[in-house]
Amino acid sequence: MTTMDQGGQSRAVTILARLDRLPGTRHVWMLITLLSLGGMFELYDLFMTAYVIPGLVKAGLLANVAVSIFTGPALFVAATFTGLFIGTAAFGYVADRYGRRTIFTYSMLWYCAATFVMAFQNTGWGVCLWRLIAGIGIGVELVTIDTYVSELVPKSMRGRAFAFNQAVQFSVVPVVAFIAYQLVPISPFGFDGWRWVALIGSIGALFVWFIRRAVPESPRWLINQGRLDAAEAVTAAIEAKVIADLGGASLPVPASHSVDKAEPLGRFAEIFEPQYRGRTIMLMIFQFFQTFGFYGFAAWVPTLIAQQAGINLSASLLYSFIIAIANPFGPLLAMSFADKFERKWQLVGAACCIGVFGVLFSFQTAMGLLILFGVLITLSNNVLSYSFHNYQAELYPTRIRARAVGFTYSLSRISAVFASFIIAFFLQTAGTKGVFGLIAFAMLTVVISIGGWGPRTRDRELEQISQ
Repeated sequence: MTTMDQGGQSRAVTILARLDRLPGTRHVWMLITLLSLGGMFELYDLFMTAYVIPGLVKAGLLANVAVSIFTGPALFVAATFTGLFIGTAAFGYVADRYGRRTIFTYSMLWYCAATFVMAFQNTGWGVCLWRLIAGIGIGVELVTIDTYVSELVPKSMRGRAFAFNQAVQFSVVPVVAFIAYQLVPISPFGFDGWRWVALIGSIGALFVWFIRRAVPESPRWLINQGRLDAAEAVTAAIEAKVIADLGGASLPVPASHSVDKAEPLGRFAEIFEPQYRGRTIMLMIFQFFQTFGFYGFAAWVPTLIAQQAGINLSASLLYSFIIAIANPFGPLLAMSFADKFERKWQLVGAACCIGVFGVLFSFQTAMGLLILFGVLITLSNNVLSYSFHNYQAELYPTRIRARAVGFTYSLSRISAVFASFIIAFFLQTAGTKGVFGLIAFAMLTVVISIGGWGPRTRDRELEQISQ
């Protein structure tokens, strides 16, 4: 454990106050953009799952692979989300131990390399094994980016920072949908189209070192490690660039500031101690149920449209691509109100919209109205996504932030594995109305858990929220 004397405590308070008083200038937004670009490749890799399955089926690679109830395409999806579960639950803590910058870099290299290897597999088992390995890296990256962004930006703009981060990341969803639409049915240069889709995703590794050079370590993490000189140097470098953005104008005077206890790495059990137990249980319930709204629609939209409108799957894929274009616009819309309302009420509002628009979607048969409500569900899903990624990273102290976020987030990875089976059952027995009835129930649970037990976080210091 790192002990900090009175002088060290005073320095830590000053550094944190200096970070939180920074205005949102070009340099601050550049740091957010670079982290978001790293996350963009991660989302490409994650959303690629649904789009390469038709190619894998066409190639016969998933014909004779099964583990328990998971067979063929279901095993490929389960491998992805099992990897995500392992990455978030078992390895989420590594960003607390080794630093945000280091793990951001190496987890990105990990999943890019694993996806590259997967593209050259010639057996279903090989494809699923390397998909699971890639999933571990994606899971670690998801946790690391959330903790990194929350710690690096001033408190007054955390909401907008996360909204922008998600907008950049989700801009890749229509890209991967279009690339798959073009490549999966064909075999350029005799190489299966799905393999090209996977290879394109792995090029993120080429950008790693460029991003690593430009993004500093989190001063908050450095303070927790007792490395005050390094935290001071990082903060001073950011300040210098912000002052340059302001044309040499002086920065606001730092106010007083709260500080976490100086401990390099917290214990897992701490997230269940009285101070954080309520938050942890609240997020566990939220994460388990939010998946039904988010992935329940995003993964099933082609099938739901085909069933509602009575059209073939090829046409429904085209309409799904149109709906997918809406993905980046939800977070961009959220930038207009991200720091003006409490985060918990943004989450509650988004969940209510998903439930209402979903039920209305289930009553439509005209293609125009299906696309309209599909777009509204997508926008609501993306506001939900931006706000919970922000919210969960605000609720714990630096020493356990990545560990706590990883553990609670892992519940959504587990529920995603089984959500497809549950949704398939409801679709078969009760049609699209049954599916959206299930989603509405899941969103009601989200509203009760967040609305009833969520603390307020808007414009508050991270160290203040965690106390």
